[in-house]
Amino acid sequence: MTVTEAPSIALLGTGTMGLPIGRNLLAAGMPLRVWNRNADKAEPLSEQGAEVARSAGDAVSGADVVITMLYDGDSVAEVMRQAAGRFAPSATWLQLTTVGVQAAEQLAELADELGLIYVDAPVLGTKQPAEQGELVVLAAGPEDIRPTCQPIFDVIGSRTLWLDRPGEASRLKLVVNAWVFAVVEGIAESLALAEGLGLDPKLFLAAVRGGAMDAPYVQLKGNSMLAGDFAPSFGLSNADKDAQLILHAAQLAGVEIPITQAAHEYFARAVEDGLGEQDLSATFLVHRPK
Repeated sequence: MTVTEAPSIALLGTGTMGLPIGRNLLAAGMPLRVWNRNADKAEPLSEQGAEVARSAGDAVSGADVVITMLYDGDSVAEVMRQAAGRFAPSATWLQLTTVGVQAAEQLAELADELGLIYVDAPVLGTKQPAEQGELVVLAAGPEDIRPTCQPIFDVIGSRTLWLDRPGEASRLKLVVNAWVFAVVEGIAESLALAEGLGLDPKLFLAAVRGGAMDAPYVQLKGNSMLAGDFAPSFGLSNADKDAQLILHAAQLAGVEIPITQAAHEYFARAVEDGLGEQDLSATFLVHRPK
């Protein structure tokens, strides 16, 4: 395959992130076959021209590139093993799921077992950036495969950060998510504290707006919390899964990260309260004065 050819792509996973990724690939004219465990979630892509496969094996059969955007490392490994024997020789596997350090290494070994070229490529961004094709792709894979990958990454993302060694992309994704969780928990705590002190919590957002302590994410998540708008962009259950991956990685590295530990505890409480399908900003509800 040359870089001028449109690669045939199999997309495994058409949930919150996979669906808009698929739409952008189709809009760019890339041949796409899709599969999802719940087939109803894949059907919207058929209206744009995707072929909806009945099994993961049917989806990957003959595909030049296989993209996985599933829940975790176990689900990725399970689905890829189900498709064993159906992959094209030396097909490229773009692994976009956030899976953590150990699973990324295990999936790289699985790629060798399956005869695939493995690219560790988790993405930064949630539902809206995925819809707009503005994800940031963190990618680690063989340098000679980059011309195959880059046109795809250019469709789904605003930029790609290539790293040198396999597994580094998954490590960096955990580092970034640790920062995201610290910001979200900080916003939730400050708004809850304002309420507890008898202040209008909007005053916190007004006080930091436009200054060095502000960021678009602060205003976005803060206003969503106050509006009670917890439509999932980054689901709480998924965020808690990632928090646990971060904590495990930190343990392996001998690094203390108490802020992520606290975020995990509040995320877990929110999930126990039935908020797991809501956005991670719903952690605010656990912090609010009772």
